[in-house]
Amino acid sequence: MKLAELSRLSGIPTATIKYYLREGLLPPGRRVTATQAEYDDGHLRRLRLVRALIQVGRVPVAAAREVLTALEDESLDHNSRLGTAVWALPHTAESAGQDVTQQEEAGRTVDALLARLGWETAAEYGAESPAYRMLVTAVAALTRLGYPCSVDDLAPYARAGGQLAATDLDLIERFDSSDEQLEAAVALTVLYEPVLLSLRRIAQAEESRRRFGQGCPGE
Repeated sequence: MKLAELSRLSGIPTATIKYYLREGLLPPGRRVTATQAEYDDGHLRRLRLVRALIQVGRVPVAAAREVLTALEDESLDHNSRLGTAVWALPHTAESAGQDVTQQEEAGRTVDALLARLGWETAAEYGAESPAYRMLVTAVAALTRLGYPCSVDDLAPYARAGGQLAATDLDLIERFDSSDEQLEAAVALTVLYEPVLLSLRRIAQAEESRRRFGQGCPGE
């Protein structure tokens, strides 16, 4: 397909597609003349991923390029490519100036939680894992403010996370090729996070009504 057709099918303006090409977010098309190239379904699929990252997930271009580079690294196995790509996604900024003692205590709590669950990946990579560091920072903040965050408190959230992860992978495995699965994993990580947050808050409102009676929020 020509660039105009790629733009029509993707819903992305040609000028934006050209920008993605210049920035290395989209592989070049097959050159047919000095001024024209042809594109295929792989380009269309990649454009949808780039749009999910940049336009929906608000991922900076440099970070998006890092994610896409990891997806294309054929020296890695399927699991490593997925892990590297997801690690490259932006995570919540770590709080500066955290009390070192509280950070260390939070790290011990997280390590104990992972050991109880038998989750080896995060424990193996430890501080190299952005998600691990983000969790430690969150637990340290809970500790500092005096809110419950023991292993027993965190375990139900972790088990729910494990169920969500299984659902994620079931969804990803609907795609046929490994490349499609990898791209879907990244896109769905970005696109489903607001779905999860929204559903949690709706569920909280429903559970509150069940426990405490009816009433409109904000009254």
